[in-house]
Amino acid sequence: MQLYLPIAELPLNLFLLLGMGGAIGFISGLFGVGGGFLLTPLLIFVGVPAPVAVATSSVHIAASSVTGSLTYWRRRALDLKLGVVLVAGGLVGTIAGVLFFNQMRKLGHLDLVITVSYVTLLMSVGCLMFVESVGALLERRKGKPAVLRQAGEHRWYERLPFPMRFHRSKMSTSVIPLVALGAIIGFIGTVLGIGGGFLVVPALIYLFRVPTSIVVGTSLFQILLTMIVATLLHAVFSQAVDVLLAMTLVVGGVIGAQFGARTGQALKGEQFRLLLALLILIVGIRFALDIVGAPQDLYSINATVVDR
Repeated sequence: MQLYLPIAELPLNLFLLLGMGGAIGFISGLFGVGGGFLLTPLLIFVGVPAPVAVATSSVHIAASSVTGSLTYWRRRALDLKLGVVLVAGGLVGTIAGVLFFNQMRKLGHLDLVITVSYVTLLMSVGCLMFVESVGALLERRKGKPAVLRQAGEHRWYERLPFPMRFHRSKMSTSVIPLVALGAIIGFIGTVLGIGGGFLVVPALIYLFRVPTSIVVGTSLFQILLTMIVATLLHAVFSQAVDVLLAMTLVVGGVIGAQFGARTGQALKGEQFRLLLALLILIVGIRFALDIVGAPQDLYSINATVVDR
């Protein structure tokens, strides 16, 4: 059954889109990563133009994050105070990201920026996480589980001004690096059509040593609010949000997120990080193959917006 997408200007199979939304929603609830780093590439792979894929993904990410966030909040596995600090920085980054997105689109460089950025981010983050998680699993088998935080230990960026205590995350740190992290994630997430969870989850685990059980719910909360703002800004300034495509993906995504959130609670920390690392690496390799491989179409015509 074909569904014509007015903004993307192409027909796609309805059940393909529902299945895609469900799978991404499951991954979102499982890892707390929003799923955008998978959804945006998948939409591009099936033929959706990159600007439309990026802008529309933000709708699906926000919707999937709602159910996941509520599930973790009810289980007291969400640090609301930490989430609010991250969102404060994320809103600034989101606004800057929309401005950058529109400028690159006008110049005709948006597709290249998206592809190169995906390969760089996914491969680097995925490799680092893979090496660390494999090492942690080996240590656990030897009876020496990895310890992310030593008692009383604070790194230099945690000793910056404006300290704040986060009781649910069992840490005390300056809010400056947290706001900066939120701004960076908000910017990258808006430009690439991702929630930024695959960046914020490792950052909270490795840089701030937040317990894995708290990271997922907090990440989903931060993703939810920043993606709502990103959707509104894309709709107003980019006009690239395909509502029909977004709603179809959301139907599957909301259902999948519930199952993912339940499954995520059963994973051990090392297993969680290893699975996420493998997922990130697979998507990064797929994008890298597109860069080095021969294009399907030797010639293409794209419209470039020129200011007068």
